Amino acid sequence: MMNQMETTVHYDNGYDEYDYMMQEEEWDRDMLLDPAWEQQQRKTFTAWCNSHLRKAGTQIENIEDDFRNGLKLMLLLEVISGERLPKPDRGKMRFHKIANVNKALEFITSKGVKLVSIGAEEIVDGNVKMTLGMIWTIILRFAIQDISVEETSAKEGLLLWCQRKTAPYRNVNVQNFHVSWKDGLAFCALIHRHRPDLLDFSKLNKDDPLGNLNLAFDIAEKHLDIPKMLDAEDIINTPKPDERAIMTYVSCFYHAFAGAEQAETAANRICKVLGVNQENEKMMEEYERLASELLEWIRRTTPWLENRTPEKTMSEMQRKLEDFRDYRRLHKPPKVQEKCQLEINFNTLQTKLRISNRPAFMPSEGKMVSDIASAWQGLEQAEKGFEEWLLTEIRRLERVDHLAEKFRQKATNHENWASGKELILSQKDYETTTLTEIRALLRKHEAFESDLAAHQDRVEQIAAIAQELNELDYYDVASVNQRCQSICDLWDKLGTLTQRREALERTEKLLETIDQLFLEFAKRSAPFNNWMDGAMEDLQDMFIVHTTEEVQSLIAAHEQFKATLPEADAERQAILGIHNEVQKISQSYGIKSSFINPYSTIATEELLNKWEKVKQLVPQRDGALQEEMARQHAHERLRRQFAAQANLIGPWIQARMEEIGRCSLEIGGTLEDQMTQLKQIEHVIIAYKPNIDKLEGDHQLIQESLVFDNKHTNYTMEHIRVGWELLLTTIARTINEIETQILTRDAKGISQQQMNEFRSSFNHFDRKKNGAMETDDFRACLISMGYDLGEAEFARIMMLVDPNATGIVSFQSFIDFMTRETADTDTAEQVVASFRILAADKPYILIDELRRELPPEQAEYCIMRMPPYAGPGAPPGALDYTAFSTALYGESDL
Repeated sequence: MMNQMETTVHYDNGYDEYDYMMQEEEWDRDMLLDPAWEQQQRKTFTAWCNSHLRKAGTQIENIEDDFRNGLKLMLLLEVISGERLPKPDRGKMRFHKIANVNKALEFITSKGVKLVSIGAEEIVDGNVKMTLGMIWTIILRFAIQDISVEETSAKEGLLLWCQRKTAPYRNVNVQNFHVSWKDGLAFCALIHRHRPDLLDFSKLNKDDPLGNLNLAFDIAEKHLDIPKMLDAEDIINTPKPDERAIMTYVSCFYHAFAGAEQAETAANRICKVLGVNQENEKMMEEYERLASELLEWIRRTTPWLENRTPEKTMSEMQRKLEDFRDYRRLHKPPKVQEKCQLEINFNTLQTKLRISNRPAFMPSEGKMVSDIASAWQGLEQAEKGFEEWLLTEIRRLERVDHLAEKFRQKATNHENWASGKELILSQKDYETTTLTEIRALLRKHEAFESDLAAHQDRVEQIAAIAQELNELDYYDVASVNQRCQSICDLWDKLGTLTQRREALERTEKLLETIDQLFLEFAKRSAPFNNWMDGAMEDLQDMFIVHTTEEVQSLIAAHEQFKATLPEADAERQAILGIHNEVQKISQSYGIKSSFINPYSTIATEELLNKWEKVKQLVPQRDGALQEEMARQHAHERLRRQFAAQANLIGPWIQARMEEIGRCSLEIGGTLEDQMTQLKQIEHVIIAYKPNIDKLEGDHQLIQESLVFDNKHTNYTMEHIRVGWELLLTTIARTINEIETQILTRDAKGISQQQMNEFRSSFNHFDRKKNGAMETDDFRACLISMGYDLGEAEFARIMMLVDPNATGIVSFQSFIDFMTRETADTDTAEQVVASFRILAADKPYILIDELRRELPPEQAEYCIMRMPPYAGPGAPPGALDYTAFSTALYGESDL
């Protein structure tokens, strides 16, 4: 009868239910012959039932008697299932008891268990075997059936769980649920694996099974709330302990520890989510700090670059140029790196937020990447205009200084010439002179008028120079204008003094002709003297040139002047001959008159001295021109030296840019291969920096030499600087893009093959090869990848990849979309579920529970940010973990 019962009692729950039950048929037959097994089952099943019945405030003493009326059996089923059974019959008649037991059996059957040969009458009659079989069926259904490890269930799942948990322990080899547990080490290993604080496994002895078993049973009862269901002596004294008893007791360990593991898993998930949130917040704070510092630097620097107040002197403008060079060499490059790093940090942060399903980071007002880029653009615009203005001002001041010095020289010469002329012209000495003296005065006045006409050009030159100084905004233009006005006023006054000439002409009729030789001397010496004055002035005239051709032009003009010297010397000899003739006549005819020429103020000694001065100035002018030619040759060498380097560096920078572009578009290798290539390129770029520094040094020499043009190259230092900064920024951004792709790939579990497929698809539909797809190209790409797109669906996708409606889909946006489509990530619902486990299914969680289940840092993080729970029935201090979890993913207003 018992064999038949044991081989036919099973239940159907939709699996290949418990095929092992049929395999146990042989064990069951043996059990029927072994009273020890029945005794073990009786003790174990009784303890198991009481572990649940005590929750309802009752227990059983005798398993076959206490279930006979069906009341405690129905109560047991209600406790372990959490469901209400039909109201029991309260009568004490046999049919009342049978009715209650039938209600219990019907409930068991409703749970998918197919009962065969177990009837209510056998239970009511106190049949031990049937009662134990029924309890075992209940244990299987409610304590063991739901155990699942790697798609195995029930007995196999429980056995696999035991094997895995005890695998690291010596002398423990769990192969079954009977003899593998006799020495007690397997029970101790299960406890130590989950609660190492409760026992020291290294001190256990395999030869002390009684001590091992009692230790495990006592610890389980005291610390794990698992009642003592087995007797150590029964297990040791039985050759093959009862499998059902062992399984029942071991299942209690599974449920005790599985709950703890579930709570630990939930806590780990929460810690992971909170850790990501804390790291993101730190990155946000760091971005805000760096952005504020960079914007403040731009705010301070831009007004300085926009200031166009000119300085008065060349040295002050040179100092401004040196300050600007320091800005370009020392102050700006670190800020270029900071700006690039800020963009990289922002992109990395946004990628991490997308990967973890967090809302995008929105910086404070005015601190967006676009705001920084706009401010930076304004800075560079001001910088470009500032450098152009500086060079223009230096050229202007150079010209102004030259003209000012030229004005002073010409004005001084003219003033020296005009000194005393007004007094002479206003004298009335002719009223008391002799006829000869009168004629001399007349001729002297004619000579003065000739000299006055010759000085007309000089006065006009002085006025022209003063006008140009006004136009060039010379800082001391007031004194220049005053001096020029004084010269012009005197000139006008000298030109209007005709009264003296009229008086001399009236008196001339009364006088005899003066000595023609003195007159001829005066007429010829005055232009010659004026020519020498002009020659000396020209020979001492300062010049400013920028090319060898201009110097050569000055040399040619000087050579032409030197060619006129023989003719001038002949004129000098002729003038001296006149003077000698006067001396000869005077000596020949015994004239005792003064040898001072009455018609001219020019003495022969003055002509001789000026001629010697001219002869000295000619070689000096030769030397000055040759020095200037050498200087211009040196400038030309600087131009060629700069051009040679610039013509190499410019194409080199372009080649590296193209190499970076090719590397970023390669598909064949892995992202790590691309990263390696880019790092190598970055190393090459960094190693090339000394060439840029050397070119900067050559450029500084050129500017210090005031060389402003270079016909040997189309590259300026500004071109090279902009290209170099763009190269540094491009390699850093490209490396960051690859790092972001690696981060996305690893976080989302995307394979390298998938990443290559994404890139291949993107490159194919990137028609313009500019790193972006237009809307129609993106639609065609999705269709080629198997998407069935309607207008509404495509509009939804475009909102994800192009939130600003630019009509362009970047590669990063494409990758983010594809990874969202192909990978799983933590969600707000998962975090809520994890908190619910820690809160024991309550809709709120307490501060003590957070501190008990989470590490201190994460626990305090939650306590500081989690809002109070506003629902009904919550104790003081209850916190709302649902609102907190949704806020982490941007799904609430917290």
